Amino acid sequence: MEVTESLSEGLKRELKIVLGASELSEQMTARLNELKSQVRINGFRPGKVPVGHIRKLYGRSVMAEVVQQAVTDSSQKALDERSERPAYQPEIKLPEDQAEMENIIEGNGDLAYTMAFEVVPDFEQQDLTVLKLERLVADVEDSHIDETLADLAKQHRDFEERGKAGKAETGDRVTIDFVGKIDGVAFEGGSQENAPLELGSNSFIPGFEDQLVGAKAGDELEIKVSFPDGYGVEELAGKPAVFGVNVKEVAQPVDAVIDDAFASRLGFEDISKLREAVSGQIEREFEMVANSQLKRQMLDKLDDVYKFDLPERLVEQEFEQIWQQVTQELENNQKTFEDEDTTEEDARTEYRQIAERRVRLGLVLGEIGEKASVSVTEEEVNRALIERVRQFPGQEKQVYEFYKENPQALLELRGPIFEQKVIDHIAEQAQVTDKTVSKDELFRDPEDEPAEKPKKAASKKKASPKKAAAPTKAGAKKAAVKKSD
Repeated sequence: MEVTESLSEGLKRELKIVLGASELSEQMTARLNELKSQVRINGFRPGKVPVGHIRKLYGRSVMAEVVQQAVTDSSQKALDERSERPAYQPEIKLPEDQAEMENIIEGNGDLAYTMAFEVVPDFEQQDLTVLKLERLVADVEDSHIDETLADLAKQHRDFEERGKAGKAETGDRVTIDFVGKIDGVAFEGGSQENAPLELGSNSFIPGFEDQLVGAKAGDELEIKVSFPDGYGVEELAGKPAVFGVNVKEVAQPVDAVIDDAFASRLGFEDISKLREAVSGQIEREFEMVANSQLKRQMLDKLDDVYKFDLPERLVEQEFEQIWQQVTQELENNQKTFEDEDTTEEDARTEYRQIAERRVRLGLVLGEIGEKASVSVTEEEVNRALIERVRQFPGQEKQVYEFYKENPQALLELRGPIFEQKVIDHIAEQAQVTDKTVSKDELFRDPEDEPAEKPKKAASKKKASPKKAAAPTKAGAKKAAVKKSD
């Protein structure tokens, strides 16, 4: 094997690797001898098939297999001998000339191919013990518990009937039968009986709930509305519709009394036990927010400290992923960059900076984790897999099998675990001081926006919005009168 460096520019490397015809021939002969004891050919006893006969029957396919394996082995050997650390899977280019490849397959020519990649940049790891961080700590107060209990009471409030003369108000719950028609013809998903609807919830299409305000039990109404242009069911989008509505009941909300009986409804022994559980939940929430703030502060400081060249392809891949999410969210919300007080050019610049930050911090955390011997156990990955599976009720088996059959998907579960363990390691090494703050201060965003929130494009949007889950057509038809996502 001959290895020649044909490019060394910054982080970019290109190697030319030549495997001699004799070397490939030796590997092919070894492979044919292995097959000798495996193949079964009529007229020959097992293990007695001449190698020449096997070559005649399977020579081309065996050589193709030998070439593929030789490329895999030689490319890795070249990297190992040069102590190269590719930032991603190297790009292998085999000869494009068909005649040349035929000559190689026939065993009459050397195999020469190139391997292009970018290396992981070298940088000096900074002393983590001099890193100064501030952890925000907020105490759980009675007012926080009271506020949460009030929200619980609102969520679990009862409704009492207003009576036949009682008129519906915003916040009331009406029970209705309705039939929707377009051009006088009832449409699929536009009818329902005994449908509960809380006025002001905006759960039905715009204008529907407003026309029920002032209605009484026994009223029969004709509600005229138009489906939004972006409605989830294409055949209904933008169409005017008329709904015949029969109001069967009007009920006003009654806040639940926060007492032992209320606690019992929620499965607790008494109100003191409920308050204790709520306090613990708030404490865990405060801790999660504090850790998130600490992590953001840590990453900001690491981003300030480490400056080095980045592998262009990694940055480009990260940018493309972010950009796809951003443009998809704009499309889903029928927005433009102008609506976000920016231009596409400025947005691209901002989001490329985000991509660079993510790649840089990923490399830094990876280096710190490697030197600290941070590892992720199979048990930790399995726990993460179980949590992911639980997010898809009814599809648990399919999701579990998908991850088990796709190693790359499992790596996506392993990555966040590794990152968090590295973050914890850094926090243990750094100088972390606690600062007691109020709840509002704990939840307040820092005055200086983090680098992952561009000042222009993300002023109203998230820096890397999650892909919006589009409602299925069947799901939309199930209750077509409801407002589409």
